Amino acid sequence: MLRSLSVRDIVLIDRLELELDGGLTALTGETGAGKSIILDALGLACGTRADKALVRAGADQGAASAGFDAPDGHPALALLEEAGMDASEGEAVLRRTLSGDGRSRAFVNDQAASVGLLGQIGDTLIEVHGQHDGRGLLDSRTHRGLLDGAGGHGAALAAVRTAYAALAEAREAREAAQAAHDAAEADRAFLSHAVEELERLDPKPDEEQALADERAFLSGAEKSLSDLQDAAAALEGDSGLEHRLSAALASLERAASKLPGGEADDGPRAVVAKAASALERALIETGEARGAVEDAARRFEVEPGRLEKVEERLFALRGAARKHQVEVAALPELRRGLTAKLDGIEARGADLQKAGAALAKAEKAYDEAAGKLTKAREKAAKALDAAVAGELPPLKLDKARFRTAIEPAGRDGPEGRDKVRFEVATNPGAPFGPLDQIASGGELSRFGLAIKASLASGAPGLTLIFDEVDQGVGGAVADAVGRRLKTLSEQSQVLVVTHSPQVAARADHHFLIEKGEDKDGNIVTRVRKLDADAREEELARMLAGASVTDEARAAARKLRAADA
Repeated sequence: MLRSLSVRDIVLIDRLELELDGGLTALTGETGAGKSIILDALGLACGTRADKALVRAGADQGAASAGFDAPDGHPALALLEEAGMDASEGEAVLRRTLSGDGRSRAFVNDQAASVGLLGQIGDTLIEVHGQHDGRGLLDSRTHRGLLDGAGGHGAALAAVRTAYAALAEAREAREAAQAAHDAAEADRAFLSHAVEELERLDPKPDEEQALADERAFLSGAEKSLSDLQDAAAALEGDSGLEHRLSAALASLERAASKLPGGEADDGPRAVVAKAASALERALIETGEARGAVEDAARRFEVEPGRLEKVEERLFALRGAARKHQVEVAALPELRRGLTAKLDGIEARGADLQKAGAALAKAEKAYDEAAGKLTKAREKAAKALDAAVAGELPPLKLDKARFRTAIEPAGRDGPEGRDKVRFEVATNPGAPFGPLDQIASGGELSRFGLAIKASLASGAPGLTLIFDEVDQGVGGAVADAVGRRLKTLSEQSQVLVVTHSPQVAARADHHFLIEKGEDKDGNIVTRVRKLDADAREEELARMLAGASVTDEARAAARKLRAADA
């Protein structure tokens, strides 16, 4: 509910402080007194588009501040909490400054805020119905919410939102499973071929180094074997060293046997024996050397064509590694990984089937929840259409028709599958169309009043503003407008800008907007709250015009008495 409005240097208002109460409040005054300025200032504070022309001539900047009380659970409090602003006291003070160059700054509860946030909060706190209204009923995006509020569709909406969240999750999971399956299928041929190649190749850990070492050995093995064979030939055979040493030893042994024994250590026989002993040792070592050379030669005896086989294997491993852009040592692990991926393709198919079944289940649940909500809306729409039809004749709209059009939105959503739009036809036989395109300026406010009275949502904390809802009507019709505004104000705070004494007489509070002069002789707009006597005088002026007569005052008292 709007509790206060503070205005500084906006058009003709230099300084204004208003304190407001609940119920029905009338704003009256002569044409041109500045009633629209009050609404412009309120709109500025609540986030509507700012026009630098609003800044009072001679002032550097203008400012407007609106203070609201919001009961527990009000959407404005939720917006404050989301923005990290204190909402514990249930108060929302919206303030906007506007400089002469068109730049503006927004504040919420004395904290800097974006104009967007200011507008979002303002939309939850006030609803304006008038000829130039950019909010409320003229915005078809609000119609579905208004119908749901009137129909009490909270539980059905909650069910749809829950089902939609599950549906969105299932769709996302199905898309992910399909993408994974498609990617796997696209890789199936490559994987099959790659795994088949690696299976045939059968790479082993550390095989590259072993093959490289063997290749290096085999590359020099042939020459080394020839040299070893030459060495072995030099040591053995009839002309070999070992044969000659054996012959020499035999000769020495024969020579020693022919010499007499028993001589001294340096005698002839001893010398020959010493030489024979040396030859015997040489013969033994030569035999050992020959065995070692033969063993070495045997080690260099390799399988024919082994070098070619080793090189072929090594080149095959390195070629596979280049193809897959890995090191040769990584080929065994690559083989295992590709095999696992190939095996996983079948699992992808199972995952896809599972995701598809979950999606079908979620779609069915959403269909059921959205279908129930659609039926509930259709039922509520019929009730609303009948209620509005009953409101139109007293408002001098007896030839007009109203309907709530419900059409498929063309897509699933958290609010269901319906597009809701309020439509009117102002003349018999005329086609239905949107409110703002079909109804004239004076009719718009009365349609808004009829719809609001029929919806009777009574949203807690909402301030309804009707700008000249009584335009073009008078007498009994104006009285009917006043009575309906009064009824509506029992559920929501209502402000009405009016030229009708029948409407003003039913107000709980009455403010007079009038022009005057400041101390410098400048024209300014003043607003004052009227007491009982002043209200009677203002009603008389509204009845009689410029010259207030006793008869007009008597008629004003009669109007007041009728309201009482």
